[in-house]
Amino acid sequence: MAKTAAALVVAAGRGTRLADPGAVPKQYRLLVGRPVLTHTLNALGIHLRITQIVTVIHPEDVRLYEQAASSVDGSWKHKLMDPVFGGDTRQRSVHEGLKALCEVDCDYVLVHDAARPFLATDVIDRLLFQLDAGAEGALAAIQIVDTLKKQAAAGKALETVDRRGLWAAQTPQAFPLQRLAEAHEKAARAGRLDFTDDTGLAEWTGMTISLSDGDAANFKITTAADLKRAEQQAKLFSMSDTASRSRPLSELTDVRTGIGYDVHAFEDGDAVILGGTSVPHTCKLKGHSDADVVLHAITDATLGAIGDGDIGQHFPPSDPQWKGASSDRFQTEALRRLEELGGRIAHIDVTIVCEEPKIGPHRERIRASIAAICSLPVSRVSVKATTSERLGFTGRKEGIAALASVTVRLPFEEGE
Repeated sequence: MAKTAAALVVAAGRGTRLADPGAVPKQYRLLVGRPVLTHTLNALGIHLRITQIVTVIHPEDVRLYEQAASSVDGSWKHKLMDPVFGGDTRQRSVHEGLKALCEVDCDYVLVHDAARPFLATDVIDRLLFQLDAGAEGALAAIQIVDTLKKQAAAGKALETVDRRGLWAAQTPQAFPLQRLAEAHEKAARAGRLDFTDDTGLAEWTGMTISLSDGDAANFKITTAADLKRAEQQAKLFSMSDTASRSRPLSELTDVRTGIGYDVHAFEDGDAVILGGTSVPHTCKLKGHSDADVVLHAITDATLGAIGDGDIGQHFPPSDPQWKGASSDRFQTEALRRLEELGGRIAHIDVTIVCEEPKIGPHRERIRASIAAICSLPVSRVSVKATTSERLGFTGRKEGIAALASVTVRLPFEEGE
């Protein structure tokens, strides 16, 4: 079974290099309409292997944190733990966050700066791959490519620094949760409170850290110039509720359609899950996940519309991490892939085929659930139901089938 990860977001700093007198800390500054922290949380929350997120905040920032947390994407909001108050140093803040995470069931921890909102999923993937392979810790970093100069004092001659083997550290920094918690406890007992990042602390305890390719776009907002750069970069990124989502459908002129089909048999139970909604019945649907036949069909249709494989390729039933998984996680990942292309869903049409249970009394609830999962108005979701006139496995009341048609709109690529 794949190991799970928690994210620890360090957001207790005051951002003195950016802040004007009386201004809010940088992690709460607005970036394309939302706090920087909101974007950072979304970047972590959408990752399927991250199951909990704890944010370490300053005691004076409770209201600001609540505003930022209230704006995160609803599809993963359940992962947010209560915030934790940090200390007077980054090291103390991380230590407080680790204490909270040690109370939950989790294998790994990714420590990330609140002011790095441009975190790509593949950076997280590479870090977790290192830990899965047995690394004691993994550091996202980028190799230095610029010529480095050193000046001992003003007016002194410049020296060229050999850049071979030099890397610029980023976050996240990833570790087995218990190992990092023990390292922090050891440092605290020894009175070592001067570590500026977790890899340095981990190395002090004898842990070996592996380098993992970071991303030049994953820079830390530190100065006013960084904030301006972030505004410019955000327009090019598919961040939550930014360029891709805010663009009106009329500007997305590449219209594509995908078709999805799924079936699941009945087994003993008392309800079926359809479109993320529990519908009372004398049976439940049999499957590796929650067997939501409707969302499975929609996910396949969404992936088909962008030519990105199918649900079995991305979430194989042979993988134990999907055992009993809620199927909205599959559709959320399909949506993320669509948004990375700058696209949006325009319409969803679903037909449910079964003799029982009767869909009519639950139709509007199913529509509303699908709309919420896909961030659509209900008017852009259609749910229909039919029988197979007592023919075939659905006619014999052995299971349910669902067909979905999903229309997406994308920007045309240059040259198309």
